[in-house]
Amino acid sequence: MSAGQPQQFHHYVAQDCGLCPRLAAFRADNLRQFPDKFNAPVPSFGADDPSLLIVGLAPGLKGANFSGRPFTGDYAGDTLYATLLKFGFAEGTYKRDKDDGIVLKDCRITNAVRCVPPQNKPEGEEIKTCGGFLQQEIADMPRLKLVVALGGIAHNSFLRILGLKQSAYKFGHGALHELPDGPLLLDSYHCSRYNVNTGRLTEEMFDDIFRKVKELLNAEKL
Repeated sequence: MSAGQPQQFHHYVAQDCGLCPRLAAFRADNLRQFPDKFNAPVPSFGADDPSLLIVGLAPGLKGANFSGRPFTGDYAGDTLYATLLKFGFAEGTYKRDKDDGIVLKDCRITNAVRCVPPQNKPEGEEIKTCGGFLQQEIADMPRLKLVVALGGIAHNSFLRILGLKQSAYKFGHGALHELPDGPLLLDSYHCSRYNVNTGRLTEEMFDDIFRKVKELLNAEKL
């Protein structure tokens, strides 16, 4: 598939999902305020059966929640898509618009929580509930070799669906975890505006993560 062809969206959650009452109420409130925006559980985006899955926290209020595509429309998306283009995991031009024609290559982007949470802070039960959709999604990707967790919530959510103790696999930027039953797990600080502006995550640090991704995936192909 090349740039300009239909994009690949993967829906695991009903667009009127009400499993998390607080999130459903927040969606409904946003829909009243912004009736022309997406305001629904955001589907995953990318290849049908990729080797690489990138897991973020949750849709941003005026990013993916407005656009309907993960990491699209806000600062974090500017950083992530630019990096994916740089390292060959995407082709096309990113324009903060889900109809920009960008295509991910052997890669998919999703979130631990599919609905925008108030103040960008999902609650524990919401993360646990939405983990069921992430578990189903991973089961549908038999070629999956590597998961990049953007932040501690994504890291912990992935461990939870595999039934692994978080204390045995502690989150740390650049930490690589070999799991007993599942793909490799590579941690990165989230590419949020806050993390970048405070220097917690620099461009070089984020580039290093995806250099490692290419190295690991290339090794898997040998």
